[in-house]
Amino acid sequence: MTSAIDTFKNLGLATTDTGSATKKQSLGQEQFLKLLTTQLTHQDPMKPMENGEFLGQMAQFSTVSGIQDLQASFKDFAGSISSNQALQAAGLVGRYVMAPGKEALLGVGDSVSGDFELPVSSPNVNVKIINPKTGETVKEISLGTQPKGKTSFEWDGTDSNGVLANPGVYKVEASAWLDGKNTVLATNIKSKVSSVTMATESTGLQVNLTGLEPVKFNQLKQIL
Repeated sequence: MTSAIDTFKNLGLATTDTGSATKKQSLGQEQFLKLLTTQLTHQDPMKPMENGEFLGQMAQFSTVSGIQDLQASFKDFAGSISSNQALQAAGLVGRYVMAPGKEALLGVGDSVSGDFELPVSSPNVNVKIINPKTGETVKEISLGTQPKGKTSFEWDGTDSNGVLANPGVYKVEASAWLDGKNTVLATNIKSKVSSVTMATESTGLQVNLTGLEPVKFNQLKQIL
């Protein structure tokens, strides 16, 4: 009777060197059927394979094959989505978007705007414009009482004395009186898209903002 190892060798699925590590090889459908036929041909006539065991082996192979086909389909689908995202992102160059961030770029003669989300209404809402190099508050904008939901703000580019601030990057900090304490809130900043960076194995599709850190394409809140 042919042994299992002999059957594998005849099919080219095992190494002849018992001292070396077993080579990893894939078992295709044709090889599987040949192996199963060989197994049935050389089975012990006193202990034949039962129908349930035979069908179980067939079902296992069908399941593995189906999973592999499904994985290939998902890979193609993911590639299609990435291509569509790249086309959409490329169309954003030169346009403005609302993206999460703690900094904003003040251009010559420009203003800075953005928004943030209030989880509940607040009697005291403020936005601070801070010089990131010195930590000095350049301007504090009081928004007073605001209801729950999205709250917008705009800085005209002047400091607390009404003098135009130097162009550059400034830190933006929104805060509100919530549950008896002053709470800092995450902000979205209006920024201009300068370019896009295609996705790699380690990073997703990124949108590069003029003068600021890049953000992931799927993090954009609004296209203006």
